[in-house]
Amino acid sequence: MDERVSLRSHLEQAASRTPHGAAVGEVIEAIAGASIELAGRIADGPLAGITGEARNTNSDGDQQKDIDVLADELMRTALRTAPVAAVLSEEGALPETLDPDAPFCVAIDPLDGSANLENNVSVGTIFSIRPRGNDILSTFFEPGTAQCAAGFVVYGPQTTLVLGHDGRVDIFILDRRVQQFVLIRQGAKIAPDTPEFAINASNRRHWHGPVRAYIDECLAGTNGDRGADFNMRWIGSLVAEALRILVRGGVFLYPADARPGYREGRLRLLYEAHPMALVMEWAGGAATTGRRRILELGARAPHQRVPLIMGSVCGVRDVTAIHEGIEPMFDNSDAPLFTRRGLFR
Repeated sequence: MDERVSLRSHLEQAASRTPHGAAVGEVIEAIAGASIELAGRIADGPLAGITGEARNTNSDGDQQKDIDVLADELMRTALRTAPVAAVLSEEGALPETLDPDAPFCVAIDPLDGSANLENNVSVGTIFSIRPRGNDILSTFFEPGTAQCAAGFVVYGPQTTLVLGHDGRVDIFILDRRVQQFVLIRQGAKIAPDTPEFAINASNRRHWHGPVRAYIDECLAGTNGDRGADFNMRWIGSLVAEALRILVRGGVFLYPADARPGYREGRLRLLYEAHPMALVMEWAGGAATTGRRRILELGARAPHQRVPLIMGSVCGVRDVTAIHEGIEPMFDNSDAPLFTRRGLFR
């Protein structure tokens, strides 16, 4: 881009085009400001007193490290300065009320993938912003289509902010010299059909039939029905996987499977799947459970888990088609009779 545009300037330009434009801009800036401080603490690691040691478990049973606690504190502190009625964090059991008269509610994963830090792999912050309804708690249980903005920050070689706002997806990078985010890509679009997929293949024996069928078709390459050789990627960091899809295209799959604790999926709907789905769709991609569009889902509990398949629209469509061609009762079957191109198709 010829002219440097800061995040603040970008949000000011959008304020007149969106409902509560200035207010939602304040919420985004609060999260961005906290992420700048968090990026420095992550980069310094042990030099900043971050050991990566487990403290305890959070309210949903996941191991909680010292950096998770710090990230949660930074984000909550920042959001108290913004027009936010309540915040639901991965690190808390229930939403915390901040200003009940404020116009927005925020669901946030303050630090996604903290287990990757010991390997110096990218981690991130994921956030969802939605207008406050008449009842604060019920606001969080509305479908993902209620979101007015969402995005994520990647703490990696660069600190990158991906922002879904004003009906499109823009990408910013942190200029460390002046400690502000600068626009580097406007109106990002996902390639519609890239022969690349990301999944933890070590779990194949636990997958349901439709997921196995899709991955097997990809692995068949030019010898199979898809007629293309696929690359497989797996970083194990949701934010890094999502950013790669925005840059390269492809499909990311974190499906439900037969293991205890994974039967309804593993990622959280409100502060992982919902914001990622909004970013994917506004960038021309798609996001589904395999059977339902993610943005149409409403949560039944604050930390509800869900399968997530997202990315290039053609790839997500193909995964969905296989799910539609296999009855749910046969999802766990290895029998070729009930696969997409089996005896009964």
